[in-house]
Amino acid sequence: MILYNSLGQTKQEFIPHTAGKVNMYTCGPTVYHFAHIGNLRTYIMEDVLEKYLRFAGYDVKRVMNITDVGHLSSDADTGEDKMLKGAKREHKTVMEIAKFYTDAFFEDCKKLNIKRPDVVEPATNCIDEFIHMVSVLLEKGYAYIAGGNVYFDTSKLDNYYVFGNMNEDDLAVGVRDSVEEDNNKRNKADFVLWFTKSKFDSQELKWESPWGVGYPGWHIECSAISCKHNGEYLDIHCGGIDNAFPHHTNEIAQSEAYLGHKWCKYWFHVLHLNDARGKMSKSKGDFLTVSLLESKGYNPLVYRLFCLQSHYRKPLTFSYDSLDNAAIAYDKLIKKISTLSPDGEPDMEAAKPYLNEFNDALGNDLNTSLGLTAVYSVLKGNISDATKLYLIGEFDKVLSLDLTKAQENKSENPVNEEVELLIAQRTEARKNKDWATADAIRDKLKEMKVVVEDTKDGIKWHFEN
Repeated sequence: MILYNSLGQTKQEFIPHTAGKVNMYTCGPTVYHFAHIGNLRTYIMEDVLEKYLRFAGYDVKRVMNITDVGHLSSDADTGEDKMLKGAKREHKTVMEIAKFYTDAFFEDCKKLNIKRPDVVEPATNCIDEFIHMVSVLLEKGYAYIAGGNVYFDTSKLDNYYVFGNMNEDDLAVGVRDSVEEDNNKRNKADFVLWFTKSKFDSQELKWESPWGVGYPGWHIECSAISCKHNGEYLDIHCGGIDNAFPHHTNEIAQSEAYLGHKWCKYWFHVLHLNDARGKMSKSKGDFLTVSLLESKGYNPLVYRLFCLQSHYRKPLTFSYDSLDNAAIAYDKLIKKISTLSPDGEPDMEAAKPYLNEFNDALGNDLNTSLGLTAVYSVLKGNISDATKLYLIGEFDKVLSLDLTKAQENKSENPVNEEVELLIAQRTEARKNKDWATADAIRDKLKEMKVVVEDTKDGIKWHFEN
């Protein structure tokens, strides 16, 4: 597989640390509100990456954190506590907020056919790991205590800005305007590993530590959770492009200082989903959710298709017109597949060129658009229906668009079983030149709004639109 590595900004052959095995880490949600569809674009593309790696034969272990510790409105470690803000907004405790929005996030993922990661770890489960990592960084001289807080000292690194060649506008997303200057920092780029001096009123989540009662900084959680579950060597780290700086930059700094060696080989960043106002953001107040799309009559998988039609490294602009076009395309695709006959065995030799086309697309930096083209190539191909259904089923292990679900439902539905029986009886009647019975069955099928077609692959049928 060839994959674009944000660390170096080049396409590279994907070679994990251990042959055949992939340790994968995904930055999870901060569970203080619903995920908007911009957030979910990133999770969709990470899901496709994981599924394609499995499709290509890798044994994948994917880990995701849940940020249920007070996450700051500013990545500069200032501002307000997002979890506390959510609790105040809804008159609940922080942990009630965390549970509600964690459940809501995974419900959205289920609707979008996003596989749940192998390990999902809330930050509040790993306080001991955070404290241990901070302690080691202090012992090694990579951290210092000032004003009651523990900071990472970026001046100790030869190269802190590891994503320095990325687009300046993308990097700037991680830095907010009007932030308070932290006079405790030795260097402007230093960041907090552990707080004991809370800036927030009524901070609910605090723990004992060697430096006093407090709570972890944002960046430490992903490093510690990854080390806990993925070990010292990470193959691929995923996230939205706005996490590249400072979050992923700080992860690399503290992880490699802690471990004493290079940590993660490949970085996979998904570009923003924009609307007419620019990048989607919860801070704008009104934002698009899966539930909102459903309330407007859209199948969530139409949004998944909309995302797959574009490359993950290109910004994607959302509009309802574009979603309508995706809905039309999805409906036509499902209907076309539902007319295929499942009878017979697939021709594996005839399937090879189509499998190669799909692998060439997804294996070249996860080109999902060309992966969809491979589906249409199959439908247009001069191969049997059974072979087409086999191939589409294989492709859908990665695309996860429920492409063959209508076909499966057709065979399981008692009404469909009746149709199949009637068609078989009509075929037998015509074979025996019993035209009266054949005509009677034809009229019965017509009443059921069933359209019967004679094709080179045999008899096909579908319900009238």
